[in-house]
Amino acid sequence: MKLPEPFADRKKGLVHVIVETPKGSRNKFAFDEQTGFYKLRKILPAGTAFPLDFGFIPGTKGEDGDPLDLLVLMEQATYPGCLMECRLIGVIKAEQLDKGKTKPERNDRLVAVPEVSVDYAQLGHIEEMGKERLNDIIHFFKYYRMMSGGEFNCLGTGDAEEAMNLVKKGLL
Repeated sequence: MKLPEPFADRKKGLVHVIVETPKGSRNKFAFDEQTGFYKLRKILPAGTAFPLDFGFIPGTKGEDGDPLDLLVLMEQATYPGCLMECRLIGVIKAEQLDKGKTKPERNDRLVAVPEVSVDYAQLGHIEEMGKERLNDIIHFFKYYRMMSGGEFNCLGTGDAEEAMNLVKKGLL
């Protein structure tokens, strides 16, 4: 299976996003490049679920060695494997410490809106999501990492330009 290029439209600043785990899911999926299938990685504890669709930008690599993580703010949840064209609105800057490791690594979460969104088309900056929603997302990742024996530390947020710079830096 050939993955799409990272950019859907460079001039418009649109990136391709592949959803791994849909909003509301307790099941954490991960794309397996060897088979082209989505593998069930873990099941979250009762009472927790992904706050937004969670996926990656193909053809990129973050500081953690994996494709760049991306959260999609949209009207409804999609499904694993859904490909969409998205506009970046910002980044949640973070570092995390995995169980058994002594040094934290950067693992930022880019945030985007689908190009075809109706309800969120006007958003241009991550802060426009609302402070409460943004805090809920950060809290989710803190709890999620803690339940896995690790840590998640939010280092702040950045705008769409900063998010795009991370994409360009992460191109393979």
